[in-house]
Amino acid sequence: MSLTATDIERIAQLARLSLDEPGQALMLTRLNSFFGIVEAMRAVDTTGVEPLAHPLAVIQDVQLRLRDDVVSEPDQRAANQQNAPAVEDGLFLVPKVIE
Repeated sequence: MSLTATDIERIAQLARLSLDEPGQALMLTRLNSFFGIVEAMRAVDTTGVEPLAHPLAVIQDVQLRLRDDVVSEPDQRAANQQNAPAVEDGLFLVPKVIE
């Protein structure tokens, strides 16, 4: 995939960027080189390669520091909804904002 100067102008417009001619040329070169790297990575056959959970898992055993998923605070839904103007089935009712 290769971008053109028109593509760069459109991307800059969508991103609300003001690029002069040298800036557009530089951006075109950088983005096209990035897409070249992506195409080279896509060409590598990764069939049978297991994904890594962490990049360092290739060279050492990595233990992820995850805590147990346990409830640590009591349920205070009713107390939190006491001052709400409208509540139904444990949910806050709000005015419709999208028509």
